[in-house]
Amino acid sequence: MEKETEKRYAQWLENELYDADLKAELEANKGDEEKINDAFYRDLEFGTGGLRGVIGAGTNRMNVMTVAKASQGYADYLNAEFKNPSVAIAHDSRIKSDLFSETAASVFAANGIKVHMYPTLMPTPSLSFAVRHLGCSGGVVVTASHNPAKYNGYKVYGPDGCQITTKAAEAIQKAINDIDIFTGIKRIDFNEGIESGKIEWIGEETVNAFIDAVSNESLLKDNDGDKNLSIVYTPLNGAGLRCVTTCLKKNGYTNIHVVKEQENPDGNFPTCPYPNPEIREALELGLRDAAATGSDILIATDPDSDRVGIAVRNTEGGYTLLSGNETGVLLLDWIAKRRIELGAMPKKPVVVKTIVTTDMATRIAEHYGIEIREVLTGFKYIGEQIGLLEKDGEADRYILGFEESYGYLTGSYVRDKDAVDGAMMIADMTAYYRKRGKSLLDVLSELYKTYGYFYNTLHSYEFDGEAGFEKMKAMTKKLRNEPPAEFAGSAVAVRNDYLNSVSTDKTGKETKIDLPVSDVMKFMTESGISVVVRPSGTEPKLKIYFSIRSDDKEKAAETEKELRAEVEKFLGI
Repeated sequence: MEKETEKRYAQWLENELYDADLKAELEANKGDEEKINDAFYRDLEFGTGGLRGVIGAGTNRMNVMTVAKASQGYADYLNAEFKNPSVAIAHDSRIKSDLFSETAASVFAANGIKVHMYPTLMPTPSLSFAVRHLGCSGGVVVTASHNPAKYNGYKVYGPDGCQITTKAAEAIQKAINDIDIFTGIKRIDFNEGIESGKIEWIGEETVNAFIDAVSNESLLKDNDGDKNLSIVYTPLNGAGLRCVTTCLKKNGYTNIHVVKEQENPDGNFPTCPYPNPEIREALELGLRDAAATGSDILIATDPDSDRVGIAVRNTEGGYTLLSGNETGVLLLDWIAKRRIELGAMPKKPVVVKTIVTTDMATRIAEHYGIEIREVLTGFKYIGEQIGLLEKDGEADRYILGFEESYGYLTGSYVRDKDAVDGAMMIADMTAYYRKRGKSLLDVLSELYKTYGYFYNTLHSYEFDGEAGFEKMKAMTKKLRNEPPAEFAGSAVAVRNDYLNSVSTDKTGKETKIDLPVSDVMKFMTESGISVVVRPSGTEPKLKIYFSIRSDDKEKAAETEKELRAEVEKFLGI
């Protein structure tokens, strides 16, 4: 009997595919059972993060066919939920991002949905902004964020500018399941869509309004900071260049050097295999230029410009990279301090962070009398909290949302992390302390003395293909069914199972967790260790987060090493 994967492969060979590259790849893979199976053993899963996968031919790949099918499902959902729906579309610099965004626009237009589309690549937060600014029913941004060059993705947004909810994702997936990829998709010629007005370019007014909204977040007045500071900036060949540099210059920062090799859009990311500001290798050219220019700070944004990483000049003349947690606590402390100084601290201020973000934030928030809200991993949950505050007429209570994976947002003008805002706020914070003779490293050292040292690490383990996917599921199942009683010699005090929404203390007492369901486990020990294990929702990786509070960095590092070996052995990694 012919395997299902072989049947799918044969169908793709026989039908028109709207992209000549796909046919060529299918022909090249003839007879390669492993490649064919991996490309066709499943459909790319549509979730709250939309689609994400390797670019290529097949149902388990990102290509014009899978993008068109997802767009048809989303179009069916929009037409069922909204009267006269409209969407906004943006894309980044990735391979085929422009083709995929045009494909999506062609499908929406054919389904009677008005399309507003950025004519050039733009940051992800500018899409969230456009959805709200233009009063759209939803939005799409074609990006795979910080993944390697072989990936692309399709992120979907609701009318609130947030990434879609689980409920919406399930409804869209149901609609997608009912569509035949070869006969069930409506589409018109893209140029015809432009000429007819069914697809309309988003104009400069919206771009300028976005940059103005970011600028309004600044907490520096004319003479509050030394804006002569020297900045090296790299967009990592992505979408951040225009918006980040325009915003910085608009706010008085003119001493900006852009890394030449990483300045222009290039989806091959030739200078770094992982275009992720969390990874040192991606910042090597920026560090080179920072050293050559004697700059105060290096700022790097990922390809869709929603994450921002920094390196700060140290006393030895080199540069120290700050983690997302370190930058986040620096911003939290500075924003609280500045708002108090300016008389701009709202009544009952709110900060939102994810469950895997440093608990040091909780201590700082307590010091300033700020309510801290914890949400699941994913900035959409932070955006959801902003929406809830806005619904109650209290959006001004929100002063910061951040996650350890280098995502920050200080205002309610969008509902996603924003590296344009992050870059400006980091520059403002650096300029403020520079005028007072301090570096960010000086301030961070002061914070550790005040609140204790927090050692936070993240380890990712890749599991490709069908076998890897099943192995990853088995690991989280083992943690849930055979939970360890201790970690690094410290007894587990609380165990949170976010899939079953249950928190269990050491006596066995259970309480309900009032958060959306997610395949995540978090363990907290009596000595202050926390371990979080979760499969990534957007890539074939298992992520493990460790947090150790200690007065001694070296001792914390030793504990973390022991902890990691213990967890890896337990999971069979």
